[in-house]
Amino acid sequence: MNTITVLGLGAGDLEQLPLGVYKTLLKAQRLYVRTAEHPVLQELKDEGISYESFDAVYEKHDAFEAVYKEIVETLITLSQSGPLFYAVPGHPLVAEQTVQWLVDAEKEGRIQLEIVGGQSFLDPIFNALRIDPIEGFQLLDGTMFKRDDVQMSQHVLIAQVYDAYSASEVKLTLMEKYPEDYPVTIVTAAGSSGEVLRTVPLYELDRAAELNNLTTVYVPPANNREERLKEWSTFREIIAKLRAPDGCPWDREQTHETLKKYLIEEVHEFLQAVNDQDDDGMIEELGDVLLQVFLHAQIGEDEGYFSLEDVLESVSSKMIRRHPHVFGDVEVENSEDVLRNWQQLKSAEKGNDKTRILYGQERSESSLLTSHNFQKAAAKVGFDWPEAEGAWLKFEEEWEEFRHEILNGSATSQLDELGDVLFTIVNVARFYGLSPEEAMMHANRKFKTRFHYVEDSVTKGKGEFGAYTLDELEEFWQQAKQAKGDE
Repeated sequence: MNTITVLGLGAGDLEQLPLGVYKTLLKAQRLYVRTAEHPVLQELKDEGISYESFDAVYEKHDAFEAVYKEIVETLITLSQSGPLFYAVPGHPLVAEQTVQWLVDAEKEGRIQLEIVGGQSFLDPIFNALRIDPIEGFQLLDGTMFKRDDVQMSQHVLIAQVYDAYSASEVKLTLMEKYPEDYPVTIVTAAGSSGEVLRTVPLYELDRAAELNNLTTVYVPPANNREERLKEWSTFREIIAKLRAPDGCPWDREQTHETLKKYLIEEVHEFLQAVNDQDDDGMIEELGDVLLQVFLHAQIGEDEGYFSLEDVLESVSSKMIRRHPHVFGDVEVENSEDVLRNWQQLKSAEKGNDKTRILYGQERSESSLLTSHNFQKAAAKVGFDWPEAEGAWLKFEEEWEEFRHEILNGSATSQLDELGDVLFTIVNVARFYGLSPEEAMMHANRKFKTRFHYVEDSVTKGKGEFGAYTLDELEEFWQQAKQAKGDE
């Protein structure tokens, strides 16, 4: 098995190249380079050193991944006929995907690998920008990094920004978190005689002239909290501050129990925004729901019982376990298969002592929702009317029993029969795919709107409800209905 010797060409010109690497290049036989677009190679060529580049491979593919894979496989094939040398920009082990794949091939026993050092582009960039990496920095690949990779509180260096297209992709990704006028610095050929630094607003990043394979984009830390409002860590920091000893007295007093009603309210307000198809409203109300989630998580952390990480681990693990058709090798044909698998996995996770059909269906915040869940769970095992007509007949039966108890029964029996009536109404709603919880929310909102109209009419008129007859108040009510265009 022959050896591939990998050399680092450094980040700049020949003056920066370590002497050992230079001597190795002088005597290298069968020298291949990832790209000839590097100042060191131009000077070595003048000194009579010959090499073969893989620049033509870039023209064959639309994605860098395909380019790098072909280069690696070609090198492995070439090594079968004898040792060879492979030179890459910078240091072989810093932001060089082809070398990483060669390392993988060595682990698989396909090649022998020798890596000769070179100067990384990081040192001259740190020097050029006058930044200390101990403060925290990220090195990201501009060809594949995503919004969530970026940590705004750190120095961010983005390599592989070769041209206007890659710069445009980087710009659009960064603008998902940073303001469009946020200052970024384009660093080209750091440490060399041709070093260029240019600071531009983010929206101009892809319009800069100095973009080539020696270009790195620098994004400075967003030190002000207000600049980092799109980061989850910032929101967590805000909640922790509110709960801190020197924070907000009201937030510090809250417990899981005292916050329950607020979570229910915020969820209902979000559902209203959904019903109204109000995107801005959904943004605001989802934020309020998240506030409740983060507050509960912070309380758990303050009390030493659990943290937000525990919450994330729990729900992430659950999503992976219960979606084996996405994260595993299970095959499904439709959403019905998905729901069937979900229920089976859920039952298995609950254990033998928690396999009762109605287990986990109760909702303390809503009796209507509990009733709906109970009946839905029972229906899944066949305990249900075959048609909606059966539910209607049961409702009529319970309604008559309720009327009878109102005339002849005690308060206890009346309450019992009223519960049966409501239970059968929920069952009728279920047959028609209607949510009793949502219907009740809608009815409450409708009553509130109409009653406000009546109240305003009274205020503008005689000023007191007692000054009007019921018929006159009913007239206001009908006006309210007409004003909203409903019956």
